[in-house]
Amino acid sequence: MALFDLGGRVAVVIGGTTGIGRALSLGLADAGADVIASSRRAEQVDRIAIAIEAKGRKTLRVASDVTSRESLIALRNVILSRFGAVDILINCAGTIKRNPTLGLREEEWCEILDTNLTGTLRACQVFGEPMLERGCGRIINIASLSTFVGLFEVAAYGASKAAVGSLTRSLAVEWSRRGVLVNAIAPGVFRTEINAHLLDQTDRGREFLMRTPMGRFGETEELVGAAVYLASDAASFMTGQILVVDGGFLASGVNR
Repeated sequence: MALFDLGGRVAVVIGGTTGIGRALSLGLADAGADVIASSRRAEQVDRIAIAIEAKGRKTLRVASDVTSRESLIALRNVILSRFGAVDILINCAGTIKRNPTLGLREEEWCEILDTNLTGTLRACQVFGEPMLERGCGRIINIASLSTFVGLFEVAAYGASKAAVGSLTRSLAVEWSRRGVLVNAIAPGVFRTEINAHLLDQTDRGREFLMRTPMGRFGETEELVGAAVYLASDAASFMTGQILVVDGGFLASGVNR
């Protein structure tokens, strides 16, 4: 349907070269957008760019780091010089580290919040500025199950993702009347290369599976529909929302 057609739009996916970010980058390209997927590692940026170009879409090969505002500004300026505008921003960059909270060092706490929360803020500010000047744009942040519920021994991650939810709502309140709609996606448990061992071979993974009513973990491609929807004209009256894609996890009480 035309409502979901992203043809002619320019999308930037921060942290868009691996895992969920990679799936969303390719999904937006399939929906018609030109996609610039960026992350810290140049070799990963090049690999995803090749995949985007194979779909007939335009892209750029520019690495960036969400912990550096200057890096994000440089990325934005190159994109604006080449494409003239950014229509869609997806913030996928993130980090997690499991530690008992009693022994959590402040340096680890600050590192996780700097990437997950402040990094999201930086990208929203850097790319939101030209969107607000044009009077249109879509920003999609990546929240988490821990935006809503506590997960064992990942207090810093949970705090950062709860704050991403709050930031999403705050920006929606500030920016929606100026044409920039800000929403978030909260993925449930999705298998990636990084977490496959945890999910398949640990008690923690078995508990995640037990808590998911659909009885399986998500495939990253199953997040594409939510992202395309929020980026498209179909979501023209949707702002300040956190769209949960979790196989029923948050609805779960007693499953057996």
